[in-house]
Amino acid sequence: MPDRLNRIDAEAVREHVRDGYAEIALAGYTAGVGGGCCGTSSCRSQATPTVDDVAKRVGYNEAELATLPDGANMGLSCGNPTALASLRPGEVVLDLGSGGGFDCFLAGPKVGTAGRVIGVDMTPEMIAKARRNTAAYRERSGLDNVEFRLGEIEHLPVADNSVDVVISNCVINLSPDKPQVWREIARVLRPGGRVAVSDLALLRPLPAAIQEMVAAWIGCVAGAALVSDTERYAREAGLTDIRLQQKREYVASMTSFEDPLYQRIVAALPPGTRPADYITSLNVTARKRE
Repeated sequence: MPDRLNRIDAEAVREHVRDGYAEIALAGYTAGVGGGCCGTSSCRSQATPTVDDVAKRVGYNEAELATLPDGANMGLSCGNPTALASLRPGEVVLDLGSGGGFDCFLAGPKVGTAGRVIGVDMTPEMIAKARRNTAAYRERSGLDNVEFRLGEIEHLPVADNSVDVVISNCVINLSPDKPQVWREIARVLRPGGRVAVSDLALLRPLPAAIQEMVAAWIGCVAGAALVSDTERYAREAGLTDIRLQQKREYVASMTSFEDPLYQRIVAALPPGTRPADYITSLNVTARKRE
């Protein structure tokens, strides 16, 4: 079974992740608060960062956040792929695991009226939330260039060679079949198209107890691949010019914020170690050959 899922059924993991993110979507919409990285609004503590705190820590600024529809930011980012992608007017952008539309609504103005942004998410509640947010995006931006499709990132509902840029923010690590995700990225990209992904990755394997924590899967940790494996998956999918940039400060900041999930991880780690010894935020850029 792919990606270290030795004792965990891949479809069961997918269902747990879907259920966890459905809860985040519903809690964020009904209560006006983000779910946080632990995967449920009920596990937040006073020390847990706000959704804006998380976004600012990973590279978003106040001006960007101010343009977003209410509730689009749910604090689920571990990087800023829209900035990493250097988006240009007229491009077609695909966001894998688009959630409430956070990065899609930031990408839309960058590609303008001649461009298009497609968000794909496997959670119906997230798609519904993103589509509700679209009306506010249109009103604020004056643009009608963002759409959302229900689907799994291992089987994208997108045509071959139809996308200029693929972005993703802390989502590929949730997939139980990451090589297939990278093959799908290569399939939908046009020749010369590029990838800009922010994800969580492992510096070394996690203890088995953490790999099997469902909450850790929902929080994007236990499902993360090794940094070296991430590079290999992209290369074997046929991508080139692959560049990896580690951003270890994200994990350190979540630990310092006393995020509930990271506190559970700390308790399961070998004595004398910390999450940042195992986990890093990783920026990945690559392109498809001409």
